[in-house]
Amino acid sequence: MNLRAIGITMGDPAGVGPEVVVKALHKRPPPVSTIVIGNAERLREAARRARIEVTVTEVDHPRNIAPGSPVIHCLDPGVPVQDIAFGRVSAAGGEAAFRYLETASRLAMDGVLQAIVTAPLNKEALHAAGHIFPGHTEMLAHFSGTPEVSMMLMAPRLRVIHVTTHIGLRQAIERIEPGLVERTIRRGHEALLRAGIAQPRIAVCGINPHAGENGLFGEGEEAQKIEPAVARCRADGLLVQGPLPADTLFFLARRGDYDLVVAMYHDQGHGPVKVLGLEAGVNITVGLPFVRTSVDHGTAFDIAGKGIADEQSLLEAIGQALQMIGVTPS
Repeated sequence: MNLRAIGITMGDPAGVGPEVVVKALHKRPPPVSTIVIGNAERLREAARRARIEVTVTEVDHPRNIAPGSPVIHCLDPGVPVQDIAFGRVSAAGGEAAFRYLETASRLAMDGVLQAIVTAPLNKEALHAAGHIFPGHTEMLAHFSGTPEVSMMLMAPRLRVIHVTTHIGLRQAIERIEPGLVERTIRRGHEALLRAGIAQPRIAVCGINPHAGENGLFGEGEEAQKIEPAVARCRADGLLVQGPLPADTLFFLARRGDYDLVVAMYHDQGHGPVKVLGLEAGVNITVGLPFVRTSVDHGTAFDIAGKGIADEQSLLEAIGQALQMIGVTPS
C-alpha cells in the first residue's frame, strides 16, 4: 500500500488527550493522511468545551483520508466511553486507552500507518483495567514483539535517551550492565543518523555523583557497567564520551557540545528535559519497527475537560513523527 499516513491515539478519555488532539489538528492539519484512534463523540465534546468548531467523522480505515484535511477522522475500536467522567481515574478509561494503542499498533505493523503519535494515558487506570504495563513504551514493545526498546526525550537543543526508565532506582542500578548500555548507545546513534545527523556526538552519564570520581563515590559502577560499553562503541568509530558527571553534562549538551545524552535512569534524564518546558518536550520510542512519538506530559486530570490544555507538546510530537518518516511538517 503506497499510503503515507499517521495515527494519533486519543489516550485516556478522562484526561486532556481528546482536547489536545482536536486543538492540534484544528490548528495545524498534518500534510499526510491522519487518523485518530479514539472516540468521535468524546473528541466532539472536548472541542465544544474548548470552544473550537471542528468536524469529526467516523471512519474504519485511513485509505480515503485526504492529506491536510480540516476534518478530523476517527477510528473507534468500539470501547464504550460515555460513562467516563473527565478528570477521574477509571478502569474503563484505562481499557479504552489500551485498546486505542493496540489498534494503532496493529495498523502500524500491517504497514497502514507509518507512525503513531500518542496522547497521554494514566498508569493507575491502565492497571485498574488489568493491563499491568509501566506505560506506552512497554506496551508498544509487547504489541510489536520487540524484545528491547529505548525511550528518547527531545526538547529544544537537548536529546536524552535512557538506559532504564520505569523502575525503582535500586532496580535500575542493578539492571544497568555493559551490554544494555552499549545497545542503548547504538539505538540512539541509529536514531540520530535517521534524523539526518551524519556524525552524532554522544555523551554518557555516570551513575554516581561526579561519575564516581575515580572510585571515590559508589562501588565502581562506572568502571564495571559503563566504561566497557563506551570502549566498544568507540572502537567501532562512534563519537562517544563517558562516563561523565551528569550535573554538568546536560549544560554542555544544551550548549551544543553533544547531540545526545545517554541517561542511566528515569529522573536523571527526565528532570533536565522537563525543566526546559513540558509544552516543548517530545517522547520517542527507539527500536520499534515503526515510528512512535508522544507528548511529554500526563493526563492532567486536574484540568481535563476545562478547555484550557496546551496542545503544543502534541504539535511537536506530530512534527517530529513527520520528520522521522521523511515528511516536512506543515
